Amino acid sequence: MQEEGVIKFKCNWIKDVPPDFELIKELDAWRNKLYNAKLIGKNKDGIGYGNISIRYQNNFIITGSSTGKLSTLTAEHYTVVTQYDLDKNTLTAVGPIIASSESLTHAVIYERQKDVNAVIHVHHFALWKKLLEIHPATGKNIEYGTPAIAKEILRLFEASDLAEKKIFAMGGHKEGVVSFGKDLDEAGEKILALL
Repeated sequence: MQEEGVIKFKCNWIKDVPPDFELIKELDAWRNKLYNAKLIGKNKDGIGYGNISIRYQNNFIITGSSTGKLSTLTAEHYTVVTQYDLDKNTLTAVGPIIASSESLTHAVIYERQKDVNAVIHVHHFALWKKLLEIHPATGKNIEYGTPAIAKEILRLFEASDLAEKKIFAMGGHKEGVVSFGKDLDEAGEKILALL
């Protein structure tokens, strides 16, 4: 069983001021909607799950590590990922908090799909099971938050209709579902429509 909420990459965290709340207002609204739907939250052990991001210039803004368990967030709970390197398993985040453990997943989707401006990672067992059967899914032995999962997502883009479906189950991350879209509405509604 994989440990939940553990950062598996080396994070070069540059502590800095949070993003301007005007930039993340819609992001925060969708995060609240998903939290209220229990798609982002905390498990029985009190460990937070789920994360959400938006493209920002050539970077992306993402919820910070372990923020899934919090009922509401402030700008202090968001950070900007400015670069990553799969081969070195490193990521640079600039802001008041370390980036989510799932940041590499978000990073490769933004890099691969230039028209994507929002990525959402939630947990929902029934949706996860359904997606394992009807949509592309990552391999069952591939851990979340690793270069291996990022490379597996790139493989899915090449070997399946993931670019059109815009949603997939994380086969090796029980309950893990990722959606993406041209904006937060498309990414979020993709999940809600399948529940």
